Amino acid sequence: MNQTYTAIVKQDGPWWIGWIEEVPGVNGQESTRDDLLQSLRVTLLEALEMNRSDARHAAGKNYEELSIAV
Repeated sequence: MNQTYTAIVKQDGPWWIGWIEEVPGVNGQESTRDDLLQSLRVTLLEALEMNRSDARHAAGKNYEELSIAV
């Protein structure tokens, strides 16, 4: 299942800065728009994997994983 996220981006002087709207803490700054979008993708993937790992660790043993659509 592919999930879509919203990148908020803008140029600020010589830099491109951006945030992923749905995931706090996922942000970046790069010298080009394309580099920023790639950086946001990588940072988002890392944050999602870290959140998954934290949730599984907190659940301990004998847990279920269920898909929830919103």
